[in-house]
Amino acid sequence: MKTDADAIIVGAGPAGSAVAHYLAKEGFSVIALEKARFPRDKVCGDGLTPRAVRELSLMGVATPESEGWVRNKGLRIIGGGHRLEFPWIESASFPGYGLTLPRAQFDHVLARHARATGADVREGVAVEGLLHDERTGRAVGVTARQTDAKGRKIGDVVTYSAPLVIAADGVSSRIATSAGIERKKGRPMGVAVRTYFRVDRPRDEWMEGHLELWSGEAGKSKLLPGYGWIFTVADGLVNVGLGTLSGRGKPLGLDHRAMLEEFIKNTAGEWGFVEEARAGETLGAAIPMGFSRQPHYRDGLMLVGDSGGMVNPFNGEGIAYAMQAARRATEAAVGAREATSDRDRERALAGYPRHMKSDLGGYYSLGRVFAALIERPSVMRACTKYGLPRPTIMWITHKLLSDVYEPHGGDWADRILATMARVAPKA
Repeated sequence: MKTDADAIIVGAGPAGSAVAHYLAKEGFSVIALEKARFPRDKVCGDGLTPRAVRELSLMGVATPESEGWVRNKGLRIIGGGHRLEFPWIESASFPGYGLTLPRAQFDHVLARHARATGADVREGVAVEGLLHDERTGRAVGVTARQTDAKGRKIGDVVTYSAPLVIAADGVSSRIATSAGIERKKGRPMGVAVRTYFRVDRPRDEWMEGHLELWSGEAGKSKLLPGYGWIFTVADGLVNVGLGTLSGRGKPLGLDHRAMLEEFIKNTAGEWGFVEEARAGETLGAAIPMGFSRQPHYRDGLMLVGDSGGMVNPFNGEGIAYAMQAARRATEAAVGAREATSDRDRERALAGYPRHMKSDLGGYYSLGRVFAALIERPSVMRACTKYGLPRPTIMWITHKLLSDVYEPHGGDWADRILATMARVAPKA
């Protein structure tokens, strides 16, 4: 079996499969190594904003309803005694709808798409370590072993070689850590938990967000830090979950599973949640945000997606930015291939983190300020009580939190947000 390529990708989730697709499309030989076997589940990720839908379109991924894709109209926000709906608005940059698809299917779709483009995506291969050139210190490959159906490592260690290694191995990113690229202290950290229920009600066309989480019998005794969500992922199947946010990345010491059960109990009457209709176990995960691991490129190693903390601090979305990073990483790789000297090649690869900071650095800096504020329940309560009734404030807030403002042109809200992101520090 071939073990050398132009690029070795560690992980074949949305980030890994997207960069495998783009590199293969540009004529690179690509081997992507995924420790699990598809289909496999992941926490959250079922709901896709118009930004993620745009990235799927750029990749050429078809999203027909006949294959399980469900469209939604926009966001329904509940909080402070208010219930408001904010539709996705079609614009020059974004479609006027979002999508949902169970994460187990979504990742499999992207992996198949990468294969169809020409990438060699290998399942059941666990990467163990990063290899470096003894003379230059550059990343030149990885070592890996096969895994069995239960995920246990079997067989001999195999060396995979390439002049470019791409870490797309998620939030923990053993590859980045082994290269000495640690998480930056003080960056936002989210925690998300979710489960599924089968419900006997028509498909809901809105993604529902609850800005207040209450504990207690009547749902009005204690305000908890965080927000909840409920949305349809298939006929009769809904994703219900919640997330909390620490602006400085410090653990909040909360029992998230207990919080989720409280949230389910307080929304059961309207949605029809009963224990017998639970359709999956409760899963949770930590989510480093706001470029929490840097640099995104160093000495032949690129970080793409969650491995580089490329998660939006405003809403916890990571898939759209993983696919965007895949495009940028490929542009850098193409530039390096066209370079005529080692110096120019390295300069081209180093352009990848610069472009990512130019694209998202200012917006993520605004998100870090937002995270530091709303982790306090009193601030969230004030925002929902006094902000939700004001259409102008909520219109601009909707665009900011979902990141669907036009970077160039658009309406007055787009211009304000684009200016804010442009002048904010790109750290």
